[in-house]
Amino acid sequence: MREDVVELLWEGLRQTLYMVAWSSVFALLLGTLLGITLVVTDKGGILAAPGVNRVISTAINGVRSIPFIILIVLLLPLSRLIVGTTLGPTAAIVSLSIGAAPFLGRIIENALREVEEGKIEAAKSVGAGPFTIILQVLIPEALPALVRGMTIAVISITEFTAVAGAIGAGGLGSLAIRFGYQRFRTDILLGTVLLIILIVQILQWSGDYIARSIDRRRFKSG
Repeated sequence: MREDVVELLWEGLRQTLYMVAWSSVFALLLGTLLGITLVVTDKGGILAAPGVNRVISTAINGVRSIPFIILIVLLLPLSRLIVGTTLGPTAAIVSLSIGAAPFLGRIIENALREVEEGKIEAAKSVGAGPFTIILQVLIPEALPALVRGMTIAVISITEFTAVAGAIGAGGLGSLAIRFGYQRFRTDILLGTVLLIILIVQILQWSGDYIARSIDRRRFKSG
């Protein structure tokens, strides 16, 4: 492989990893807040507020229904407001984070709903408050499912970076389109595809390994 191709692929990989890392952090923070809020404010929840729950649920469904490429365009003014530009990996982090957060919120909501109601009631019976239940019952009990769900979300963000590359975000997606497709560079196109596959495989393996480790420790302690 020629030196110029290696340099291009390395720069694309660096930008992609940069976008995935920071977007995952922000999406995780926002998505976790959304997921927990949906569970605890639901009817019969530990902080029941059905009206709030309906508003948040509707907003999440609305954002999730927008195709990501359109969502990026809609969020360009926000990217310019926050980072001062609409181009490059840093600007793409805004769209990636907001686009992934509702999806991650639903995943976290579903994971938390798998926690047995009896364990929550047991915590209430000994006087545990809402935040204690969230931090010491809901999250620990749902942790393996949360890890698996977060793995899916990070992989989705990786796929989103390729879409964002089509409108100037940089990364492997942009490299594949600008050099691989438009300039008929099959070597670059194949290189970007292989790198994206490698990233996804590493993410999936890591997530599965962490989730299995948590399950094993829980089984031994039980």
